[in-house]
Amino acid sequence: DARVYAISPGNAAFLAGLGVWQAMDVQRLAPVHAMRIFGDDGRSMLEFDAYRSGVPELAWIVEDSELQAALWRDMDACDGVTVLDHAQCAALEIDADAAHLQLSDGRSVRAALVVGADGAKSFVRVRAGLDAMPGSYGQIAVVANFACEKPHRSTALQWFRREAVLALLPLPGDRVSMVWSLPEAEAERCLGLDAETLCTEVEAASRGALGALSLLTPARGFSLQRLRPPAIVAPRVALVGDAAHVVHPLAGQGANLGFQDVCALAAALAARTPQSDPGAYGLLRRYARARAEPVFAMDAAVHGLHSLFGARSAALASLRNAGLQLVDRLPVVKNLLMRHAIG
Repeated sequence: DARVYAISPGNAAFLAGLGVWQAMDVQRLAPVHAMRIFGDDGRSMLEFDAYRSGVPELAWIVEDSELQAALWRDMDACDGVTVLDHAQCAALEIDADAAHLQLSDGRSVRAALVVGADGAKSFVRVRAGLDAMPGSYGQIAVVANFACEKPHRSTALQWFRREAVLALLPLPGDRVSMVWSLPEAEAERCLGLDAETLCTEVEAASRGALGALSLLTPARGFSLQRLRPPAIVAPRVALVGDAAHVVHPLAGQGANLGFQDVCALAAALAARTPQSDPGAYGLLRRYARARAEPVFAMDAAVHGLHSLFGARSAALASLRNAGLQLVDRLPVVKNLLMRHAIG
């Protein structure tokens, strides 16, 4: 797949507990053993290494379709689960006793709790009165997969350049997945390039780190936005994943935040007494409080990095590159950052 996720070890363990992780083809999973982040001065670098930090891997690169297929297989095997497919949500009404969901094919569902896991353009969020206007970063993420001349050695590479972030993530074999966040006009130009020219430009932007590249999948573009609704819960409604928050992909943490939402919501529901209402607002507020600080911290961090590396000031350019070098020389700080990222 052109679209991949960097799944943290903590979330990989969560998926393994559900039986999902082991249901995926091991030959389609790629561990990340190291990560190198480069500044825009050609000299600054920040490096994370799993071996030196005493962990097996920093992350796993997983293809979208492989993960989705494993999740659906696990869902189909669950007792007591009914899948209502081939229909869209048409209406959502909430009263004191239940939520009532009307589907486009005429079917209806009555439930104590509705979980909106329906993405950045969430129907549930809008109908629950929790909607917010997304803010555009004015960028498009260009994604594609390449075969590379030089081995990636299970290392994720990332270059911060003014108004652009290029990441090359290891895939099984001598292949990498690219996420190149570019200003909209520049991204549209890249999406229109032929395969050979695109490879040449990516080779230049990555400073030849992986040698010659060959395009494996057509490039696709995804508009980048930032979304923080006023709340992620309402009576009988809880939001998770992109329905609850959308962050810039430069840290690769969007999917990880979503899985952590699910863990926190499941924990809140499991902690209630058997007779208590799973849709009670007080119960759902516990989930919202548990997620408030982690989501705010990640959103603030990636938004701040985007602003810092998008700034044109020469003074800020020197500051951000010096910051990379400083953090790289502080093992305690590096380990704290890594431990947080891997969960």
